[in-house]
Amino acid sequence: MNIKEIIAHKRDGAILSKEEIAYFVNEYTEGKITDYQAAALVMAIYINGMNEEETTTLTLEMAKSGEILDLSEVSDNVIDKHSTGGVGDKITLILTPIIASLRNTSC
Repeated sequence: MNIKEIIAHKRDGAILSKEEIAYFVNEYTEGKITDYQAAALVMAIYINGMNEEETTTLTLEMAKSGEILDLSEVSDNVIDKHSTGGVGDKITLILTPIIASLRNTSC
């Protein structure tokens, strides 16, 4: 398996396997796949889309590629609200008080 085959596979409209997606994420985070190769794959994904399984697999592989915090000792209900930062984030100011108001309810 190599990145050129994966790019061509998605470029041609095929569904990426879990193994292909895992390979891409692992090799990219290790610096073995160049930025321009990643950009080519992202363009192929943008043009052809991803089904639900591909999207789920990519999301889980990306999450596993970083540090995962175990917050189970803090609470049974933990919510992660984050953003890319910058100008477009307008939800935090609305979401935070709503979530805080639910703290003492059984939701």
